[in-house]
Amino acid sequence: MPAPQLTDLEVAVLDFEREWLQGPAAKEQAIRSQLGLSGARYYQILGRLIETPAALSYDPLLVRRLLRQRDERREHRAARTRPID
Repeated sequence: MPAPQLTDLEVAVLDFEREWLQGPAAKEQAIRSQLGLSGARYYQILGRLIETPAALSYDPLLVRRLLRQRDERREHRAARTRPID
């Protein structure tokens, strides 16, 4: 069975994320103007996308970096909510 292919939108999201270098406020505006998506929808797509073998195959460095950043944020949040003994 062949590996699933990325859609044009998924490729555009990965390419956008790889090339983005400016601050978060400008990013939201660029997401709307370049991709026609709300910021929330963009991050939903990106979050789902980085879990797929097709995305990993397309851009392994980007996907691994995003997974690592996500895991670090989760760990940081978990550490803040742990009770102090």
